[in-house]
Amino acid sequence: MSGPKTQITNKERFFDEGEMIVTKTNKKGVLTYANDIFINISDYTEDELIGQQHNVIRHPHMPRTIFKLLWSTIESGHEIFAYVKNRCKDGDHYWVFAHVTPSFDDKGNIIGYHSNRRVPNRKVLDNVIIPLYKKLLEEEQKQINPKEGIEAGMRMLNKMLEEKNMEYDEFIFSLLK
Repeated sequence: MSGPKTQITNKERFFDEGEMIVTKTNKKGVLTYANDIFINISDYTEDELIGQQHNVIRHPHMPRTIFKLLWSTIESGHEIFAYVKNRCKDGDHYWVFAHVTPSFDDKGNIIGYHSNRRVPNRKVLDNVIIPLYKKLLEEEQKQINPKEGIEAGMRMLNKMLEEKNMEYDEFIFSLLK
């Protein structure tokens, strides 16, 4: 599955309101399960997905800041909700409202991650998330390397949250009202 990434088509795909995309990964983000809705929208086969890093569908327009926040949250044993733009095998994309949770063994150790993704609210995407992600991505790209880009993006995101006097999860849920 390695090799050059597919060109971006700027064509958006959609899935139905009643559908839910479900994936499971191990602790390192390697896919161990993908439901048919995920397989169909991403255009990969199950054999192409299972055993691959979940970031095989990472869209280059997604700020790394959001993934840093996501991973640090779930690795600490907490759930997170986030809006994510994913890339399909052919370069098309689709948006999701993701709920990512750690999976635990009977001793309370994290053994993997589970993600349910629903159709996002279009107004929230167009009016809040897409403009925010564009600003975060621009801030990241101004920096001399990806690590500094993520740090700059996190500072920008934290400043915005501080100005709103909200934690990240409060901000996300305020958008649902």
